[in-house]
Formats: sequence, structure tokens, C-alpha cells
Amino acid sequence: MSVTPSRGLYLYLKTLEIAMEDEIVTDDEATILHVLANALGVSPGDTAECLSIVRGEEKNPFDNLDEDYSGHHLGDVTTYQSALIAALDDEIISEDEWSMLDVLRKIIGLQSDQHAMIEESIRSMSEIDDNGNRRIERLNRFNTVCPFN
Repeated sequence: MSVTPSRGLYLYLKTLEIAMEDEIVTDDEATILHVLANALGVSPGDTAECLSIVRGEEKNPFDNLDEDYSGHHLGDVTTYQSALIAALDDEIISEDEWSMLDVLRKIIGLQSDQHAMIEESIRSMSEIDDNGNRRIERLNRFNTVCPFN
């Protein structure tokens, strides 16, 4: 079975590569990857094949392609926001999660004003959300660990 190159698959694969740098996908990382797979339209079968690609067991479908799948596209802000909220809602936020989010925002070309709007949205939701205060604390920590460049 071979996956078909697409932008969603590219973003998922790049994020998975970061998660697999230590050769382990934690439950927290798996949560973010699941959110991304759903948001990017990557099927469960393709996510399994992506794991094989990252492990070097399968050929990377993006090798030797001329098309550039990075850059900003419609829906990227929502996808990033969903992944960020998933990370903020975890009990412990690992360096791997920070790295995954940082790489994702760089690949999609998230702009500073878009990041500010996401933060504002998360902060405004905190007043009506049971996890709101803890989410804000983690958001502040994320901004310290991975400042927007």
C-alpha cells in the first residue's frame, strides 16, 4: 500500500517525524496527532503507513517531488488552533508536544496576527470552560518556551 501525496499528509508526516524523534509516541502526542489527522483528512490506514515511513520501513512519497506542500492554506489556522487546544488540555505538556506545535506553525506559515487571534480566542473561551484557567497557564508557558518568531 502506498499513500498518495497531499498537503494534509505532508503536514501530518512532518509533525509525526517530530513526535518520533525519541522513537516513542506518548499518549499526549498521540492525541495531537489524532486531532491533526482528523483535521487534515488523513485516514487511519494512512496514519499507520506514515509511521512506517518515519521509521524508514516504507518509501517517503514526498521524496523527489517538485511540488511544495508547505506554506499557508485555507483552514490552517483552525487546524493549528485545534492542535494547540489539544496540547493545552493535557495534564503535562512535553517538549515533544511543544516541538510538534512549533514545527506545524512554521510549516503552515502561521502569521503573528493569526497566532494572536488564536490566543485571544483561547483566552476568551477560558471564562466559560472548566479547563479555562489551566489552559491559560499552559498557553502562557507555551509562549515562553516557544515564542512566536
